[in-house]
Amino acid sequence: MNGHSGFRLAGAAGLVALLLAMGAALRSLLPVGAVTAAPVLTATEIGFVQDMAAHHSQAIVLVQRLDRGADPSVVALAGQIADTQRTELGMLLGWLRLAGAPTTGTEPMVWMRPRGAHRHAGVDLAQHHSTMPGMATTAELAELAAARGGRAEVLFLRLMQRHHYGGIAMAAVADALLDGGEVERAARDMITGQGREAGLLGLLLDHRA
Repeated sequence: MNGHSGFRLAGAAGLVALLLAMGAALRSLLPVGAVTAAPVLTATEIGFVQDMAAHHSQAIVLVQRLDRGADPSVVALAGQIADTQRTELGMLLGWLRLAGAPTTGTEPMVWMRPRGAHRHAGVDLAQHHSTMPGMATTAELAELAAARGGRAEVLFLRLMQRHHYGGIAMAAVADALLDGGEVERAARDMITGQGREAGLLGLLLDHRA
């Protein structure tokens, strides 16, 4: 090895040692846990998103069970609702994937009653329990699938309106519990959108009373 090569190797080794020393010094200046990433979603957000995803999924099932020969105005509104619910369902499932959370929770609706909470922002949390509000029973889904004509229209409108009111109640509690962020904004949008659709469902139902 000639003298020039020796100098280059010694210089490179010195540079590596200097960089390692600088890295160690910088790490010692960082507070413990500073490099730990914040969770994508809080536990309350995950619970709400999981339950709302299940809620949206049944809304799509309700639309699928509606008689295709029903009044065009009812079928059109049902299709609009299904499109909105599918779009929001994709958003909800995307959030759960980003958070590394399962699509369903082990204990539905537990997020609606945080420990020690009774009222929050005017919402009585004690009124909510483990039953997901507005959901149709298996028997009701079967009845809707078998119904035809005017009977199918009335049954669908009633079930979907009740379903929407349940979703609005869930979103209202989420809005009360959360303190900013995309999930709370989505909950508020759901309250507005589903409230508008529930009104249209009611108008169509009034014409069939």
